[in-house]
Amino acid sequence: MKKKDWAQQHQKILLIEPSFPIPRKSKNHKDFLPIGLLKIASYLKSEGSDVKLSRLNSEFQSQIDQFDFDPDLILITSLFTYWAQYVREAVNFCRNSFPNTKIIVGGIYASLLPEDCKEFTGCDEVFQGVCEEAENFSPDYSLVDVDYQIIHASRGCIRKCACCGVNEIEPNFTYKKSIKNEIIKRKLVFYDNNLLANPYIENILEELVELKKKRIILNSESQSGFDGRILLKNPKLGQLLKKSNFINPKIAWDGPLSDREDIKKQIDILVDSGYQTKYISVFMLYNHDISFEDMEAKRIQCWEWNVQISDCRYRPLDRNFDNYNPYTKKPQSSKDYYIHPGWTDKLIRKFRSNIRKQNICVRQDILYYSADIERKRISKEEATKYKNMEYSEAKDFIMDAWNPNSVHIK
Repeated sequence: MKKKDWAQQHQKILLIEPSFPIPRKSKNHKDFLPIGLLKIASYLKSEGSDVKLSRLNSEFQSQIDQFDFDPDLILITSLFTYWAQYVREAVNFCRNSFPNTKIIVGGIYASLLPEDCKEFTGCDEVFQGVCEEAENFSPDYSLVDVDYQIIHASRGCIRKCACCGVNEIEPNFTYKKSIKNEIIKRKLVFYDNNLLANPYIENILEELVELKKKRIILNSESQSGFDGRILLKNPKLGQLLKKSNFINPKIAWDGPLSDREDIKKQIDILVDSGYQTKYISVFMLYNHDISFEDMEAKRIQCWEWNVQISDCRYRPLDRNFDNYNPYTKKPQSSKDYYIHPGWTDKLIRKFRSNIRKQNICVRQDILYYSADIERKRISKEEATKYKNMEYSEAKDFIMDAWNPNSVHIK
């Protein structure tokens, strides 16, 4: 079936977002909005189709009440390959509810592992890539309750990172010269894979500066962060990002510790542009080729720079499961989730714990972490009294004081 046939052959179309393991309070978080479905909804409505969106929760049965029509077609989105189980559950639910309706699965998992998706979920058809007909339509925000707008100023990426599936889903790097006529909300979230690679990025940022001056927009954010290598070549972009009120800037440090000078230069560009270090984050891939010891050295380097670290546990693109449980006290194995040969379950949990504690220290401008203070097991008066102490002094009073500037393995 061709994409354009969706609207021509079907009048009642049901769009489904599976019950991904997203906390209820984060359902409308900027990182999880089913933007592809919202664009498809706008396109289908423009062709005269009756479209409904259901964002499934864990209680599938309660969703039946929302379906006040029998759909002629069901389109289900997918996200990460390791969330395949939730897509299969959505397909099964729709199959039981509407046994005679065709079901098509699209999205990231469907695009990266189409054969696995077809077999594992039992859907009728898999759709790969981006729906070109819908790409020029604004998302149908009437179907969700959000105060921000998703923007794509480009598709694809100029990089060819081995652990990223962007080039398989969006093989061509395409871009826009302008986005000012697309603005419908005051908060913008750019879903570009490499926003700064757009050859017209200066023009786009200048547009945002003017829109901010006119109070048409409030702020912007880049979900995937910024390519620091491009910042190094054109530091002016840092100033434009700040003037246009891009918040929470992020860069990536996936390489070895020896790259620290370049990373520091990238951070300095953002700082010189007006950003405070504690609001800057660094993506750091772990459970991968770099050892735990070197990742700890990178973590401590980030502590010295007073920047936060974004938790990026590596998961292979070709796996359709990930049963990592962050709350269990029992050890897990590679049968449960991917563990790199150079890592262990214990080291993965330790590193995650280390960066969480360090990030709290950075955000709160404190020099050590204490679970007793965080969980209010000591009085507010004591916590206030010891808060501004150096770790070397505080450890004599706070028994569980944790020093960000030391390697922690046990």
